[in-house]
Amino acid sequence: MNRKSLGLFIAAALSVSSIGHARIDATSTLPDAKPGECYAKVVIPAKYEVRTEEVVISEPSERIEIIPPKYEWVEETVQVKEPSFKLVPVPATYETVTERVEIKPASTQWVLTTPKGQVKTAGASLIAYAKGAGLPADTARPGECYLEYYKPAVYRTETEKVLVKEASEKITVVPPRYDWVEEKVMVKEASTKVVQVPATYETVTEKILVEPARTEWKKGRGAKERIDNATGEIMCLVEIPAKYKTVTRRVVKTPATTKTIEIPAEYKTVRVRKLVQPAQEKRVEIPAEYKEVTKRVKVSEEAVTWVRQGDPAPEGAKPTGNKLCLKETPAVYKTITKRVLKTPATTKRVEIPAVTKKIRVRKLVQPAQEKRIPIPAKTQKVSKKVKVGDERLEWRQILCETNTTPDLVRKIQKALNDAGYRVAIDGVLGDETLRAIDKFQRKQGLARGGVTMDTLKALNVDI
Repeated sequence: MNRKSLGLFIAAALSVSSIGHARIDATSTLPDAKPGECYAKVVIPAKYEVRTEEVVISEPSERIEIIPPKYEWVEETVQVKEPSFKLVPVPATYETVTERVEIKPASTQWVLTTPKGQVKTAGASLIAYAKGAGLPADTARPGECYLEYYKPAVYRTETEKVLVKEASEKITVVPPRYDWVEEKVMVKEASTKVVQVPATYETVTEKILVEPARTEWKKGRGAKERIDNATGEIMCLVEIPAKYKTVTRRVVKTPATTKTIEIPAEYKTVRVRKLVQPAQEKRVEIPAEYKEVTKRVKVSEEAVTWVRQGDPAPEGAKPTGNKLCLKETPAVYKTITKRVLKTPATTKRVEIPAVTKKIRVRKLVQPAQEKRIPIPAKTQKVSKKVKVGDERLEWRQILCETNTTPDLVRKIQKALNDAGYRVAIDGVLGDETLRAIDKFQRKQGLARGGVTMDTLKALNVDI
């Protein structure tokens, strides 16, 4: 290896220690090297893992389904006319009664024999008169005869009122009075309706780290950046910013809910017959009826003296020639037919049932209900690189002047060509070859800053 190539090799190795971007410096102690071995400070790149995370782009929510209320039509009986009553007159009942009216009371009849020999029934007045004159009419026995010594009795005719038809009442019914009025009848009950209020969402934008910030060696320019004045090659460690991905997702702002709306009842106007004045009864008095009956009444007794036949006559008494003998005479009756009140007139209450009408009414069977269906969150898988080990500086064995030959460099150049890095196979470890090695090391995640033994192993190059 010529001095220029070796200078470039060493400059590349030393350039790592001249930049202060390493996170960990493990070069404070020199390695335990053997003679002929070369070591350089190299950059051990940070270790990353590609991890896949599930990011929520839509939070869990609920979908509300409204189960509508259930109704059914039923027939309902509605009263259109109130129950009432009417009074029906029940006329009085009468019966015809035949009654025997005594015209002449039963008695023992006195038979009068006149002086001319005529025999006739003595009148009551005569008997009464004779009784007042001493005739023992009450104690006399039939068959006894008495001689008259006195004048006959005096009679008069009297008229008597007899009841033919008793007083009664006539009942007339004043019918009830009705009016037609309009009434409101409920045909559909009041109910409620459940209305769905949908959830509201808002869009949230979130930045997710895809690739963390890193450093990368690049060729530098300018006097201040020079490290080796002999070669003039400068390498600079440049910060590569982190890469982010913007993820937009919908987030529930207000969850879905329901709102209850009151539905008023429905009514129908129906004509109804209303009782204004109930039935009444009117009573009219019917006077009693009478009939006049004529009969004889004794006024005075005879002014005579009667002596039982065979007994001595009173002193100074003169017979008249009339003789009274007591004979049994039955009473005299007259049959009278009259109308007698059997049951008085009255009224009978007849109930009139209410008049109804059937109408169809919509009845609530089951109120509205809500059914909540959970909506799971929506996620999206996002891949990102996560650092698991920091970048650090270490001493590593490298190729140097003692163990590097043009043939070895050509093997390295050929291996780089086989790996896809186009370099000239000239056995010179120049700038083009070193840049290709650095790209290979970065791609393979190897330590950078020199041709390390790990790099040769990765290129399948034997020393």
